[in-house]
Amino acid sequence: MSDGGGISRRNVLIAGAAAGALSACGRADGRAFLSSDTHPADYPTVQAVDEMARLLRERTNGRLDVKTYAGGQLGSERDTLEITVFGGLDMNRVNLAPLNSIEPMTTIPALPFLFRSNNHMRRALDSAVGDEILESLTRHGLIGLCFYDSGDRNFYNTKRPIYTPADMKGLKIRVPNSDLYIAMVKALGADATPMSISEVYQSLVQGVIDGAENNWPSYESGRHFEVATYYSLTQHVIAPEVLVMSRRRWDKLTPEDQAEVRKAARESVPFMRTLWDRRVDAARSKLLAAGVKVNEITDPAAFAAAMRPVWDRYIVTDDQRRIVQQIEDMAEAE
Repeated sequence: MSDGGGISRRNVLIAGAAAGALSACGRADGRAFLSSDTHPADYPTVQAVDEMARLLRERTNGRLDVKTYAGGQLGSERDTLEITVFGGLDMNRVNLAPLNSIEPMTTIPALPFLFRSNNHMRRALDSAVGDEILESLTRHGLIGLCFYDSGDRNFYNTKRPIYTPADMKGLKIRVPNSDLYIAMVKALGADATPMSISEVYQSLVQGVIDGAENNWPSYESGRHFEVATYYSLTQHVIAPEVLVMSRRRWDKLTPEDQAEVRKAARESVPFMRTLWDRRVDAARSKLLAAGVKVNEITDPAAFAAAMRPVWDRYIVTDDQRRIVQQIEDMAEAE
């Protein structure tokens, strides 16, 4: 994950600092796991890990516990993921993007227009398909514990509503620093501009970009709707986030404790989803009341068709193709 393919010197230093924090919060006797999250303390993923911690404390009489450092206190997702592999952190809630570069199977849930709906995504990732994707992380020093929701992502911009791929042409769209997202936006005829989410509002104001793409809560909380008033329901990506654990820490647990950790993580998922659905509803209501111009796309098939070259570029192994086919087959229940 570092440029040279190994652990960066900077992150070794961060890992050392994290180890100090571990001792400070009582990790020395193995009772508390240190977990990182870039989202704020009131975000559904952070609260879900807190619920996991509560379950662990209750079931082990306080012997197992989790201490979460939220709001990016321990660094960016890419940095903290590297530290987790190294063993300086016990647990981490991360987006799929930094995982895509180390494990091709994690690219699958991030494929544009793969999931027909949030229910389709949940059904697929709650099945053996999701377990196989999580298991693929083991060889990279990570234990995939569970998937959390991140909602459906939609395009928004300052210029016009988007009904067809032709409406994307020429728009300068901010994307995360992900090759997959860049390829997706380019395939739709727009200009992809990778940048940090913290830069989006000012870039919209200054006209550096015309728009971006994200879920309802992020569109609202980042105040992007104040500038980019057109929100088009493309639902082009419905990718989850992932809770992982350092394999170095995992291997030191007894099989019984491993089972407790995995069980508590899985049981935190419906808790997280309830919080997430409430947050989406609240953000949507606020945005509609603020006068955001929301529209449905007229030809979802045309958008999906434009993604076939992107799929062909990133889905290259027989195992990936098999998983994609299984997920597509699950859409028949929609």
